[in-house]
Amino acid sequence: MNKREFLKKSSVGALGIMLAPSILKAGFPKDKLRTAHIGVGNMGMEDLKAVSSHSAVEVIALCDVDAINLSTAHKMHPGARIFFDYRAMLEEMGDEIDAVIVSTPDHTHAPASLMAMNMDKPVYCQKPLTHYVSESREMKKVAAEKGLVTQMGIQVHSFYDYKLATLLIQSGIIGKVHTVHAWSPKNWGYDGPLPEGEDPVPDQLDWNLWLGTSKQRPYKDDMYHPGNWRKLMDYGCGTLGDMGVHIFDTPYNALNLDVPRTIKTECRPTNGFGFPEKNTVTYEFPGTEYTGKSLKWVWYDGPGAPEMHEDLLLPGMEMKKDKDTSGKSDENSISLDAGVAGENELPEQGAMFVGTKGRLLLPHFMQLPKKIVRGKYVDISKEIAKVSEEHNLGEPIRNYATEGPKHYHQFVDACLGKDTTTAPFDYAARLTETILLGTIAGRFPGETLHWDAETAQFKEEKANKYLAGDYRDF
Repeated sequence: MNKREFLKKSSVGALGIMLAPSILKAGFPKDKLRTAHIGVGNMGMEDLKAVSSHSAVEVIALCDVDAINLSTAHKMHPGARIFFDYRAMLEEMGDEIDAVIVSTPDHTHAPASLMAMNMDKPVYCQKPLTHYVSESREMKKVAAEKGLVTQMGIQVHSFYDYKLATLLIQSGIIGKVHTVHAWSPKNWGYDGPLPEGEDPVPDQLDWNLWLGTSKQRPYKDDMYHPGNWRKLMDYGCGTLGDMGVHIFDTPYNALNLDVPRTIKTECRPTNGFGFPEKNTVTYEFPGTEYTGKSLKWVWYDGPGAPEMHEDLLLPGMEMKKDKDTSGKSDENSISLDAGVAGENELPEQGAMFVGTKGRLLLPHFMQLPKKIVRGKYVDISKEIAKVSEEHNLGEPIRNYATEGPKHYHQFVDACLGKDTTTAPFDYAARLTETILLGTIAGRFPGETLHWDAETAQFKEEKANKYLAGDYRDF
């Protein structure tokens, strides 16, 4: 069904089957959570499945700019009202909605979330939290002022191995940490030519609503919707914003970091359109109780990542040249649950903590961390058993299908007053700000940018214009 056919069946922008007025006006049981979902394609569909798998959830509203996505989601939840425009959904159904799930492209995260939050709605928002630093700070501020339940969509945050690594680091298993290396060979960059001309907008897509607050631009097939927007500066946050948020999360949380003081990105010169396909981002953070006086953090992404470094040498591994980068990295070939690497092979994606008493390797993901001292693996089974028992971690479950929904269910339970979230916007905003500062530094390759967390400004004035967006009326 295309957009025009959907609109013929709509009422003031709403689509599909309407709930009976008597139901809409009735009081709602306190043990139920009525959810509205903004973005129901791709990751939005996964979010919808995970949230609605909670027994207390009733999905009452679905919103997407693509009619095909809406049709698919509506078949799953035929009692939900359906909208193209999230603004119409929130305005019409504000009194009935208990919580909002935002799963749009990055540039719409903040506009949609803030509208819901200003209506006092709890919000679950996909990662990265926002597209601009100013938006992250605003979402953190509104959530705090209104006392809202919030959660960012970093579902592996709730997984056993990440909880375990956090507790091990904080127990001092490798002493004070002075360096973190993190990497992903995923390629959410675009080094190709800028698009020319325009193509007809598909019948099922409302291009104006897809653009949202971003500037007007002609539609081009296979360039923006449904997936390639992550590669582009006006809509996504590159590989750093996609996989970096997941892989940064545990070291950032374990070390209790705030935002960095300096940022430098090594990459190709900016073209103002697509993120570079290969990036090395170096951060310097103020020290915490778990680090030295300061912390160095190096992120590597793109084909061939990570660059070889002595901190990344594993037992039995020879110091050699970087991985072959002659072939393009296919972002779809890198699975969320990467295969188990050999004893002398780095995992496809992961992080390495470097401390005063050794190193801790944390694969991404669903694999136990490994301690390395003087070039040899060290048995830490006793330490793992100790922290697991002390913090009631239970046994590791290597099943994403059962473990994945736990982060979502935690949000639902928190909305019902039965739990608290572990990735609220207070935390998510700082983590996202760190990520976004790295993408901004990519506009000035090889230059060290100095960040003032108090004023939320760079010392380098030229970089400050990228901290906020110029919203378009749409």
